Amino acid sequence: MLILSPLMNLTERSYKGHLVIAVAYIIFGLNIPAVKSVIGQGGITGWSVTFYRMAAAAVLFWLASLFVKKERVPVRDIGAMLVASLFCILVNQMPFIVGVSMTAPIDAAVITTLTPMITMCLAAAFLREPITWLKVVGVAVGASGALMLIFGGGAALGRGGASVVGDLLCALSSLSFSIYLVGFRRLFTTYSSVTLMKWMFLFAAVGAAPLCWGDVVSVDYGALGWDVWARLGFIVCGATFLTFFLLPIGQRYLRPTVLGMYGYLQPVVASLVSVAVGLDSFGLTKGLAALLVFGGVWLVTQSKSRNEISAKKIRNS
Repeated sequence: MLILSPLMNLTERSYKGHLVIAVAYIIFGLNIPAVKSVIGQGGITGWSVTFYRMAAAAVLFWLASLFVKKERVPVRDIGAMLVASLFCILVNQMPFIVGVSMTAPIDAAVITTLTPMITMCLAAAFLREPITWLKVVGVAVGASGALMLIFGGGAALGRGGASVVGDLLCALSSLSFSIYLVGFRRLFTTYSSVTLMKWMFLFAAVGAAPLCWGDVVSVDYGALGWDVWARLGFIVCGATFLTFFLLPIGQRYLRPTVLGMYGYLQPVVASLVSVAVGLDSFGLTKGLAALLVFGGVWLVTQSKSRNEISAKKIRNS
């Protein structure tokens, strides 16, 4: 039992990581229809919603920090958190918003499926994580499921207004988030979610203010109904504060490629929500696509990490 206990602890920690990341990305999926439903209400734009998310999350994380153990953060790590906020929030969110406004929605949706593939390549280059056949097949299977969902709604999405510049901006967003997943693991394992995110969202809100402020002040807030306020509350409290509280927890226990794979849950959840509220119908294509996405995630989680492969070689030598 003493020999097995480390393996049992590792399994328990991995399970915790999968659970919190799955919850976070399910909420991210719910965020897609929520954001779409508030855009245009009282003059709300994507820029204003982005600033609401960043500013409100900064306030909430700083308030939460009053109720948790205070962690001392050296100036060097505050600088690292500034850079992390650029990749995770600013350079991830801003180009995507502008890119979506310039290109066709279907192009933007397809480009987001690049994130797990980029993450896998970056992890191999900088973390020396092996690119195994199981991992490659898992990423491909998950991508095929996500693309099946996206192209299944091709008639509604269309390619009107497609733009090369818009596509490149969406690709920059995916690259930025992949760099964040791979490059900042030390911060995840050193600091709590509250400490990490209070600084990251503070930097993001300050950086976004000059770009978003014009859209924020032009909204007719008096014209917004209670239902719009409720959806905005979900966007900032659930789909921003809660999800970004959970993300660093999962990042401590899961490899970057596995984390990236959970992004495929977003189109699945968004599609299921559309079915639930009567905006879409459930059929064989959606069922098969969902199975492919979950199957792809499972295959990637079964692939061996660098440490596991090294440990196996030591045992066999």
